[in-house]
Amino acid sequence: MARLLVTGGAGYIGSHTAVALLEAGHEVVSLDNYSNSSPRALERVSRIAGRPLTAVEGDVRDAALLKRLFAQQPFDGVIHFAALKAVGESVSKPLAYYDNNVAGTLALLQAMQSAAVTCFVFSSSATVYGAPDELPITEQAPIRSTNPYGATKVMVEQMLRDLAAADAAWSVVSLRYFNPIGAHPSGEIGEDPNDIPNNLFPFICQVAAGRRERLAVFGNDWPTADGTGVRDYLHVADLAAGHLRAFDFARRRRGFTPVNLGTGRGVSVLQLVHAFEAATGRSIPFSIVERRPGDIAACWADPSAAARLLGWRAERSIEQACADGWRWQSRNPDGYRGEAAT
Repeated sequence: MARLLVTGGAGYIGSHTAVALLEAGHEVVSLDNYSNSSPRALERVSRIAGRPLTAVEGDVRDAALLKRLFAQQPFDGVIHFAALKAVGESVSKPLAYYDNNVAGTLALLQAMQSAAVTCFVFSSSATVYGAPDELPITEQAPIRSTNPYGATKVMVEQMLRDLAAADAAWSVVSLRYFNPIGAHPSGEIGEDPNDIPNNLFPFICQVAAGRRERLAVFGNDWPTADGTGVRDYLHVADLAAGHLRAFDFARRRRGFTPVNLGTGRGVSVLQLVHAFEAATGRSIPFSIVERRPGDIAACWADPSAAARLLGWRAERSIEQACADGWRWQSRNPDGYRGEAAT
């Protein structure tokens, strides 16, 4: 079994991945500054897994802290989630995104290099593809970002590609995932966005819970079956399992390997709304509003490389994701803020 540093381990995807790692018998050290997460998530991760993890509060840009962490005990690898991730915010605050996402990853890689830790799984994104020329999207599709958030992922991937080319000891898997939704089936951990959600699914959940009046659907005149945007939604627990498989792959292989994580199926906004209503019995009122600048009509993955290289496939349905996401929301109406720290 391995000892892993998980940056951003208290976040939405990081916390679910920490559960998967602990349940697989690995030792987990989470590094998180809690700027958009809560230490309570890590308490619940340990409760779900029945095993403790080590929680370190700190910033991935803190070179001195990283040096101390890597000096204390050897790590077998790093899974790197810590990043700012709101597309709209990245447009208004680009320097914050380049500082955190690019400079933060650079500081982490330098610390790893000094400690001779060369196994790295990177949380990338389908935003690196921009507006696709063809569907489904393969890993060979052109790379082109349409916003600063996506640009940071492109820049980090280039750093990783160059690093792996320069030093044959490095093994890097860049996971380009599509649209994670849902929550752990226990209802203990889930997505807990600060302020107004940036993604569709937590907005749906908050409407169902009565926290928001109605859902805004951005356009119903897209060239899709029902006129609303189409995306590839996958259960966050499947996504977490993909990181576990990616780490296993990285321990066996060298070089830079990009891999899509998605279901390979496109689901429209209205299809997701109706699936949520059917799975939960909750009505989701919505209004059609103007399209957002920079949005695209459709985007879904070709996940065949993940099956071939990692032995991974998305197993859970949209309906299961909706039921699990609602279980989290209904049991935690105020997210982690509703629970006192222990």
